[in-house]
Amino acid sequence: MQLILLTCATMTAFAANSVLTRMAVDGGHIGPTDFALLRVLSGALVLWLIVLVRRTSLPLFRMRRLFGALSLTVYMIGFSLAYITLDAGLGALILFGVVQISMFLHGAVTAAGPSKRQIAGASVAFCGLLLALWPGPGGRADPTGALFMVLAGLGWAAYTIGGRARGDPLAATGANFILCFPALLLISGLPGDVTPVGWILAVLCGGLTSGLGYALWYQVLPLLQQSVAAVVQLSVPVIAIAGGAVLLREPVPLIVVLAAVLVLSGIALAVTSRSSQAGHTAPRPTDQKPDL
Repeated sequence: MQLILLTCATMTAFAANSVLTRMAVDGGHIGPTDFALLRVLSGALVLWLIVLVRRTSLPLFRMRRLFGALSLTVYMIGFSLAYITLDAGLGALILFGVVQISMFLHGAVTAAGPSKRQIAGASVAFCGLLLALWPGPGGRADPTGALFMVLAGLGWAAYTIGGRARGDPLAATGANFILCFPALLLISGLPGDVTPVGWILAVLCGGLTSGLGYALWYQVLPLLQQSVAAVVQLSVPVIAIAGGAVLLREPVPLIVVLAAVLVLSGIALAVTSRSSQAGHTAPRPTDQKPDL
């Protein structure tokens, strides 16, 4: 029961990133780049404190940290800019779909050929993603916002792929957050016109739902079977859609529901096939990073 509660708390934290960002940026409390800057700063401080308490070191001065910091910067900027126009749930769905499909394609190219089940699952998920991105009549995705979220998804996919099997994942994430901060500072400059609500939402998103969320995930992940760890993340867009509807009064039209069903069903089909081939063994914390 404790593992279930911790897992639910972690997935809710990841979904809350979308809701908090949408609430802050769309509400006019803070600019998108300022939000990204404060989110990274808060997350870096929390992760650094956790690493300090654990008496481990931050692997800052390594060449691969540069790739991690740059890909994290792309994710943070794209994620914040996307929520100027995208609903929280739709943004999370696009992000999740792009990340998973990108990682599937990377695995198909660099590893053994995909199975028929994996190809079928990826195809279904891709169709759902196209439906979510549909700009025509009945579509909900603003083209500019969707483009920024696709960019964020590609950035997070690159970050996840580049960070696999790299020692202590929590320390590596903390180091990447710290190195990401100066890059964001060059892009956004010092925070400008930020309301108190904007500060609070950015700090909550960075310190609580990002920093502590990742720390909790790395504690839960070794206790989950690989198939369970992969499938449980399917709940994140669903929670974000529900959170956006309840907290932000965002509509949930039929096209978004259909897109969500296709994306999540296709990904579930693909990742469970991949996990079953791996023998349903429990992964090490370095085997998989959170996708959102």
